[in-house]
Amino acid sequence: MTSNTRVVVIGAGLAGVRLARRLGELGVPVTLIGEEEHRPYNRVLLAEVLAGRYSPDVIALPAPAELTRARVTGIDRAGRTVECADGTKIAYDTLVLATGSNPVLPPLRGLFSPDHVLPEGVHAFRTMDDCLGLSKAVRPGVKAVVIGGGLLGVSAARALALRGAQVVLAQQSERLMERQLDPSASKLVRRHLTDLGVEIHTECRVRDVRCVGGAVRSVEMSDGYALDADLVVLACGVHPRVGLAQISGLDVRKGVVVDDELRTSDPHIRAIGDCAQHDGTVYGLATPALEQADVLAESLAGRANARYTGTRVLTRLTLPGQTAFDLAAFGETEALPGDDVVQLADATRGTYRKVVVRDDRLVGGVLVGELGTVGALARAWEGAEPLPSDGGPLLHLLTNDGGS
Repeated sequence: MTSNTRVVVIGAGLAGVRLARRLGELGVPVTLIGEEEHRPYNRVLLAEVLAGRYSPDVIALPAPAELTRARVTGIDRAGRTVECADGTKIAYDTLVLATGSNPVLPPLRGLFSPDHVLPEGVHAFRTMDDCLGLSKAVRPGVKAVVIGGGLLGVSAARALALRGAQVVLAQQSERLMERQLDPSASKLVRRHLTDLGVEIHTECRVRDVRCVGGAVRSVEMSDGYALDADLVVLACGVHPRVGLAQISGLDVRKGVVVDDELRTSDPHIRAIGDCAQHDGTVYGLATPALEQADVLAESLAGRANARYTGTRVLTRLTLPGQTAFDLAAFGETEALPGDDVVQLADATRGTYRKVVVRDDRLVGGVLVGELGTVGALARAWEGAEPLPSDGGPLLHLLTNDGGS
């Protein structure tokens, strides 16, 4: 790739900023376009800003020098330009979509006004503006309902509780963080939140948001039970932000479809991060986004063997502070018939460790509390090497706190 090739990256989140920085280090000129007015930031740490542990500037990303603040409204693939809301056009030779994802807003009665504005007191929890709006609204004693008990909902509920809010968490499925955790680990998460004063309702579906004068007053469950609410946080997951790709005629399924070179159906357009779908998977997590950015930087700098072959995802949730909480989950956490399972639990210390072994290989695990073992276990899982048959090293990994 020649030095005057124009690379334009749409999206100034983790993936876009990482790509722009890597390209700069490799001597490839790049224009990064971001639509948020804030400095680029690490979205993973928004809950710590809400909890009051970090100020927004602490989670800022080291942004590349050339950051264009604009909202892209269209892509002219024939002319190879992107069109911005202010009427400007930016030419590219290679365009990279790093547009991220949008929060899922559930179809609840009373949620939207005719002009699609959320009622006063109802907040998504995805952007710095969402976080700052919530932070301004929360105060000791305020009644907050968090809808959604996944990773984001758990983080939001904990942050609000630490700020003194009376928090109720409503989760539609039977346990918290069911995608990542087995029932035993999920119980420990529940206990941690309960110890902070969070009231938890599982297997409970919200059907209605009740407002008075445009401001939320209560949330009604499907069984008719109503929860008073001054604040409602929507933490119902995210979906890839693919609108630009769709109107441009690119191949879009769940996300923007890319190959091992992260190329879309247009050879001049690539996609990385939450908006990209590689080999049938949309990850929606930080680690794959960063790995994709690194591979793409190498590819755009002319490294012919740069390929992305997928990411083995480890979910890590670290909740620091006086009531610290730490967990990690990777691979297959539920055993199949014939699998071997090793579990160690200490109710007094609130720790839990479980690994699943199949055909002498570590295929997954869940760890809660005192996670010194996570590094060594993750390496054994990622390496996919056969474990010694006597089981001794595996028990050593589970009990050794110096492995990370």
